[in-house]
Amino acid sequence: MRRSIVPLAVLVLAATQTALAAETKNVQSLMDEGYTVVGVIPSQAGPGVFLQKGNSLAFCCVAETPGSAAVDTRYCKPVK
Repeated sequence: MRRSIVPLAVLVLAATQTALAAETKNVQSLMDEGYTVVGVIPSQAGPGVFLQKGNSLAFCCVAETPGSAAVDTRYCKPVK
């Protein structure tokens, strides 16, 4: 039984680390790294922002609510 839990634990840990790494990026941090906004789109997940630096393209989903003080980044992902 213990052997079957180890691979699962490794997968969960890897997924958690990937999610945490993705959460650290936002529109502002990417712009601070030299990315520029090259496009925006509406989507069901919220407005989308495309940012580019050289050959690297990222997509960020942002959210705004009437009570929020700012537009917040929900997540950013690289575009492959």
